[in-house]
Amino acid sequence: MTKDFIRRLGIDHPLLLAPMAGETAKPALAIAVSNAGALGALGGAYMAPQTLREAIRAIRAGTQRPFHINLFAPTSWTADPAKMAAYREELGQAHATLGLAGPDLPNSYEESFEAQFAVVLEEVPPVFSTTFGALAPDRVAALKSRGILVLGTATTVAEARALAQTGVDAIIAQGAEAGGHRGSFLASVEHSLVGTMALVPQIVSAVNLPVIAAGGIGDGRGIAAALCLGASAVALGTSFLLADEMALSPGYKALLQSEQAENTALTRAFSGRHARGIRNAFLDRLAGRDDIIPDFPVANAMSKAMRGAASKAGQTDYQSLWAGQAARLARPEPAAAIIARLLAEARQALQTGL
Repeated sequence: MTKDFIRRLGIDHPLLLAPMAGETAKPALAIAVSNAGALGALGGAYMAPQTLREAIRAIRAGTQRPFHINLFAPTSWTADPAKMAAYREELGQAHATLGLAGPDLPNSYEESFEAQFAVVLEEVPPVFSTTFGALAPDRVAALKSRGILVLGTATTVAEARALAQTGVDAIIAQGAEAGGHRGSFLASVEHSLVGTMALVPQIVSAVNLPVIAAGGIGDGRGIAAALCLGASAVALGTSFLLADEMALSPGYKALLQSEQAENTALTRAFSGRHARGIRNAFLDRLAGRDDIIPDFPVANAMSKAMRGAASKAGQTDYQSLWAGQAARLARPEPAAAIIARLLAEARQALQTGL
């Protein structure tokens, strides 16, 4: 199934850039990855519709190869006044340290998914995916009617089955080792932490669709292992955080190359939704304090000023340092060199046996 799926994607190698949002969502990296024969990607969830449109057009102007756009599926959430007040107090301490005025409540908490989705239908990226849930079958059908391949993100076998029923073309199997936000949507995150190497073969056996392995895969050995377990392709995000084309703050990049990157944890501290990142002071201070953290996207919007100021000031203790458990395998190289190295390592692993 691997060769057929890669041919369908229109790429040369069974490698996808994981769609990273926020600070890491820049067209340059997506362009570089696509031009190197893998599938570039952009996480557009935090982008205003017009910004998303401009980003898609920028990628299309920079590459003739396929690329991938990701959005967060709509989720239900509550703006709990008590939690917001308690969280605002915690943010106030960080703001004081960073020399910021006291945190204000945002005017809005998230972009309109309806407007973002309309942009996707109009701009027709070759590949589209969602995280945090399954789209309604009619939305999947609308995408496919425009020739867009549709991927869904699953963290359990049950989620993979649910996504398959909506008509998606392939499943991204996100293991517990993955950096960034968890895609869980049918059960709590605590009950959806299945490791990549356990998750992939189970989903391959459960659904008659190509499966893309994601999470904790940081070199060619991991790619080879995932392919041997039945994955048709592999998605990597953390491996590209040190890419030359990645617009990441210097402090973040420095930590990724230190022993601190070996110590990641799942946290709701920055966004209100569980995500894996490198431990720092703010993460540790709010560990076990879920009772005061508002839902996503409320906490995410409230902490935006803190995270932005910390990034500019090089204060990594107040940044969301998303990274997977294989972060220490990342190397500072151009994206094309990363892809070439990963492929060479995978071929070597497959030749020597696992």
